[in-house]
Amino acid sequence: MEQVAQFLPLIILFVIFYFLIIRPQQKQQKEHLAMLDSLEKGDKVLTSGGIYAEITKVEENFIKIKLNDTSIVKLDKAYVVKKDVE
Repeated sequence: MEQVAQFLPLIILFVIFYFLIIRPQQKQQKEHLAMLDSLEKGDKVLTSGGIYAEITKVEENFIKIKLNDTSIVKLDKAYVVKKDVE
């Protein structure tokens, strides 16, 4: 019984850590993956580099984005931060 009492503060600290840090981060990651799966041609996106662009083609792991009238760039989907930005 004394051994369990010694580890009780550590267990409580882990539970608090889980609910304040780990669980919200997992939820945010699921939302981001769902957003990446819903990307379609014509969507306006913001990249992690701060570039606003329009999607011209969606591939398995990459997207092609139009930066201006003449520049089309291939971008890894993981670098898309937001969808439907103006």
